[in-house]
Amino acid sequence: MNYPNGLKKSNIKDSSIVKTISHSNRGMTLESEINDSNQYYREEDIAIIYKKPTPIKITKVDYPSRDKATIKEAFFTVPSTTDYNGLYKGYYIDFEAKETKNKTSFSLDNIHPHQIKHLESINKHKGISFLIVRFTTLNETYLLETKEFLEFINNNNRKSIPINFFKEKGYIIKDGYRPRLDYLKIVDQILEVYKCEKKN
Repeated sequence: MNYPNGLKKSNIKDSSIVKTISHSNRGMTLESEINDSNQYYREEDIAIIYKKPTPIKITKVDYPSRDKATIKEAFFTVPSTTDYNGLYKGYYIDFEAKETKNKTSFSLDNIHPHQIKHLESINKHKGISFLIVRFTTLNETYLLETKEFLEFINNNNRKSIPINFFKEKGYIIKDGYRPRLDYLKIVDQILEVYKCEKKN
């Protein structure tokens, strides 16, 4: 592939978020676990959330036979925004998922400026947006709301977010069976805070 031209978070604790680790889940990528969870949400009519397709333009295809076409050359038509979006309880959901092997911090190089701008826009228009970040070496996965993420980058000169920030401002997502990562349990908590703030 070639590119063309070259709400304060409340300390709500919910025991239902903490689930027993399923050893069969080990080795799965964060993306595959989220995809599996989203499929579960759709099958159970809980939410409609999909991974966004990558916008590409195909310029060369090899046709060895009628049923075996192979893409030989393509490029990204526009920069992609975030990984996932959809609807849950009448709210627009939009988020980016990332993994890091670093044990102590998450590098901001993993998030592109256009993705930050996109998350900021969703947040401005009252959509529910966030990052899901997995520290693979520690086997810890966090959900960090966009407003907390923006607060960090706007008030720090650091090139990475320390894991302690995720522990303090984010929500840990424990491994489960079905769904693999029940991140919507955390979204439920965020929505409760959002509704309370809207009333006030």
